Amino acid sequence: MPPLRSDARDNRERILAVARAAFALEGLDVPVREIARRAEVGPATVYRHFRTKEALLTEAFAEQLALCSAVVREGLAAADPWQGFRLVLERIMEAHALDRGFARAFTSRLPEAAGFAADRDRTLRMLLELVRRAKEAGSLREDFVLEDLSLALMANEGIRAETPEIRVAASRRFAALMLQSFQAAPVRLPLPPAVRLPLSRH
Repeated sequence: MPPLRSDARDNRERILAVARAAFALEGLDVPVREIARRAEVGPATVYRHFRTKEALLTEAFAEQLALCSAVVREGLAAADPWQGFRLVLERIMEAHALDRGFARAFTSRLPEAAGFAADRDRTLRMLLELVRRAKEAGSLREDFVLEDLSLALMANEGIRAETPEIRVAASRRFAALMLQSFQAAPVRLPLPPAVRLPLSRH
C-alpha cells in the first residue's frame, strides 16, 4: 500500500483522535456520521480509512489495549503476587482517570476485530492468573472476582474534578480504599491525601 498523502494522513489522525475521545467519554454507540462531523470530514472519508465502525474502534483503542497488556504483564512478573495485583489496580485506575477509553479497551466487544479480541482475551487470562496467584498466597480475598475490578472502574469513572491532576489524585485515594477492601487481611495503611471534589456535576 502506497504511503498516504499528508492531507489524507492528517484526516486519518484527526478521525482517530475524535473517535477515541468520543468513544471514551460517550460510549461505543456514537455514530460514524457524528465522528465525521466532529472531525470535519464526510462519512465517506471515514469509511475510506476504516472499512467498518469496528475497524475504527479497534484502531482507536489499540494504544490503550497495549498499555493494559503491558501493565498486567508487569504485575504478573512481580515476585509477590499481591504487589503485582496492587500495581495493576493502581496503574489501571490512574490511567483510566486520565482516559476513559482505557477501561473500554477491556470490555469492548468488536465482532470483526479478531486480533483485538485475541489480544484482550490474552490480557484477561494473564490477569486471571495473577488473581489466582494472589489468592493462593493468601493475600487476595477468596471471593474476589474480575467483576469487582469492573465495579471499581465504573466507580472510578464517576470521579469529576476540575483538572486531570486532581482527578488522578482522587483516583489514587480511591484505589487505596479498593485495595484495602480486596485484601484478605487488610493492612490499614494511611490513605493518599484527600482532594476537594464537587458534590454534583453542576
